[in-house]
Amino acid sequence: MVELIAATVGGCVAIAGQGILGKLSRSSDARDAVIRLTTAVEHIATQLEQMHADMKEDRKETYGRLSTVEQRLSKLEAQRYS
Repeated sequence: MVELIAATVGGCVAIAGQGILGKLSRSSDARDAVIRLTTAVEHIATQLEQMHADMKEDRKETYGRLSTVEQRLSKLEAQRYS
């Protein structure tokens, strides 16, 4: 009889332990997922900032070239109609 009670209590303790370990594992997995997502968002933000700076520089260069071309075209038109 004592063995039966001990086995029942042991089974209950084992099931409770597995439940607690499962919950801790899920909590740990969730925490890891949040960390990975946060890191990914920070990386994307950094990449967007770099892309914005690159676009700004490209735009500056493009408008500079367009201005030069516009000035040359104005000179050619002035020569043509003079």
